[in-house]
Amino acid sequence: MKTTYRAMQVTRPGVLELVERPVPAPGPGEVLIEVEACGVCGADAADIEQADPTLASPRVPGHEVVGRIAAMGAATGSDTPPLWRVGQRVGVGRLGGHCNACDACRRGQFQLCRQQPFVGATCDGGYAEMMLARSTGLVAIPAELNAEEAAPILCAGIATFNALRKCGADAGDVVAVFGIGGLGHMALQYARRMGFEVVAIGRGDDIAADALALGAHHYLDTARDDAAARLTQMGGAQAIVATAGDAASVGALMRGLAPQGRMVLLGAGKDPLAVAAGPLVVSEQSVVGSLTGSPWENEKTLRFSVLSGARPMIETLPFERANEAWRKMKSGEARFRMVLTMTHPAADA
Repeated sequence: MKTTYRAMQVTRPGVLELVERPVPAPGPGEVLIEVEACGVCGADAADIEQADPTLASPRVPGHEVVGRIAAMGAATGSDTPPLWRVGQRVGVGRLGGHCNACDACRRGQFQLCRQQPFVGATCDGGYAEMMLARSTGLVAIPAELNAEEAAPILCAGIATFNALRKCGADAGDVVAVFGIGGLGHMALQYARRMGFEVVAIGRGDDIAADALALGAHHYLDTARDDAAARLTQMGGAQAIVATAGDAASVGALMRGLAPQGRMVLLGAGKDPLAVAAGPLVVSEQSVVGSLTGSPWENEKTLRFSVLSGARPMIETLPFERANEAWRKMKSGEARFRMVLTMTHPAADA
């Protein structure tokens, strides 16, 4: 094994620099992953632009990671039979591995563990040739998916898949997806394959054709449509999955919910959400947040993607061009997800 690896680290807020680091040894409960691909997520912008300058070792971002286990810490192989092995294809999402000891873990709510790292934010991520990961955060990658297409499913995929599973709608119900970007383009595919009448809500006609091709039955342009009124004309949406964090727009869309309809929030904006209490009470509506999910749920998302043919629309760049990739993602030029790829000459020889 090599003694060093290359990584794109945040040397100062907003700037990624290519550096060479010594290959770390995995400790108890950890594995070392040789990274093959890493998706570029909207959350990476905050990790890059708001990086902690006091860290002794600058942070490496990236939390949609697919690769192979290169080495294992002593404790990771103690299970009978072992769950993971050297050479196995694995992935890591935003949640970096639960502790198995806190109250949330004891309840089986691993995604709510407060002792786990956020990959790319509180621990190093996948804009690198190598990374360490907790074994409790590992996800098995199906053979039917290549690394580049599997990577975005580990965050954008599971976030939208779980949101739709929690939305309370049945097959045939109207379900709207607000925000047709990196998350929304996966939500449209999953919603169509789950049997919903799918309404895509975006801004501008330029995205309409893509939204319909991805699975939407209807497209509403907020630049010219009163989306809430249009949803009401359809009988109301049993669920609205909001991938965008614009609180004012989300609040306005609440008028388009059906009785007992549910607004599911994925976009974590900073502004407070204004909700009229009257309709919420009289129509027994609800507003819920949805986090990504556990490794088991991530594997379920991957399996559903394989079975249904749902795939992210991606553009790839070498990981050395990470600055270009995340700026393209942040500006909205990406259609719909950027993925960084790694080359491992020794493995290819």
